[in-house]
Amino acid sequence: MTASAHAHQARTFGALNSRLHRTGLRVFLIIVLVHWAEHVAQAVQIYIWGWSAPQARGVLGIPFPWLVTSEWMHYGYALIMLAGFVLLRPGFTGTARTWWNITLGVQFWHHIEHLLLLIQALTGAYLAGRAVPTSIIQLVAPRVELHLFYNAVVTMPMLVAMILHSRPAKEAASAPRCTCAAEPA
Repeated sequence: MTASAHAHQARTFGALNSRLHRTGLRVFLIIVLVHWAEHVAQAVQIYIWGWSAPQARGVLGIPFPWLVTSEWMHYGYALIMLAGFVLLRPGFTGTARTWWNITLGVQFWHHIEHLLLLIQALTGAYLAGRAVPTSIIQLVAPRVELHLFYNAVVTMPMLVAMILHSRPAKEAASAPRCTCAAEPA
């Protein structure tokens, strides 16, 4: 990569964590909420409508059933989430950054689980002799419920971080990196 390409990349990354941070966070939040909607729809299909797990494919999985069974798609989403947490992290400070780091750590683990699933799908060698790709935590929890749990454990600290970030304490607001903050508390 040339020096000018590095400079452009640094400016873009800097803008994402300063003047474009609010927009980046909003786009990222929409991505997270749409993904949540898919998992909630799948849970409704199973627990309210009585569909079997293979029939319950969320919203997009009904017209595009290959999406639900594609480990590439699931891994890609986990990677996009991880990238979003890493790219937006420099804009956070103080306690908000601590909460963002917590959700980043959980998403890193979730990404590892999806990488394990993808490797199994590609090699045909499944964990613990199972008939399908299986993550480590799936050895003790069913996949649908596990992913509802993962989404909750990723989303809740993320929301706490975003709320704290948009309403920083006075000392944290004295050196804002972005324009996300409302008036200091």
